[in-house]
Amino acid sequence: MAEQLKWYVVRAVSGKEKKVKQYLEAEINRLGISHLVPQVLIPMEKYYQMRDGKKIAKERNFYPGYVLVEAALDGELEHIIKNINSVIGFLGDKSGNAVPMRPAEVNRILGKVDEMTVQAEAMSTSYYVGENIKVMDGPFNGFTGVIEEINEEKKKLKVMVKIFGRRTPLELNYMQVEKE
Repeated sequence: MAEQLKWYVVRAVSGKEKKVKQYLEAEINRLGISHLVPQVLIPMEKYYQMRDGKKIAKERNFYPGYVLVEAALDGELEHIIKNINSVIGFLGDKSGNAVPMRPAEVNRILGKVDEMTVQAEAMSTSYYVGENIKVMDGPFNGFTGVIEEINEEKKKLKVMVKIFGRRTPLELNYMQVEKE
């Protein structure tokens, strides 16, 4: 049976992917066919947002409108999946038949999903001492300064900012500044 398991892409109403996953898993459990559909997956990506001076981790759908399903698809199971609320159908050929994903595509997507769960916060921006930056968040929003120290592990910068004509040191994280 392991040879029959393949990955398929189910098209869902955008924004309803989590509901589709819940409905699908509930239906699979109700019918007792979890051996035919072992995995239902929504690829998510983590991103960080600054809110009130705090960094908040959030997740968003990496492929909006799509849910990945590993299944041993036969006519009846395909019909069950297509009849779930908010499911548009399968990604497939022009006749509407479900076409399995190529193993290379599956590995790339699953690898990307694994990378995103492991990768906590890879910042692409690199800073250097003496560089001019602009503060983008916090009480000193809009001020410009010069980087004095960099702490890579904590992702913090010590920045000298002129406030009322006096140089004042600030400790800011990478998310609070941008290059000038």
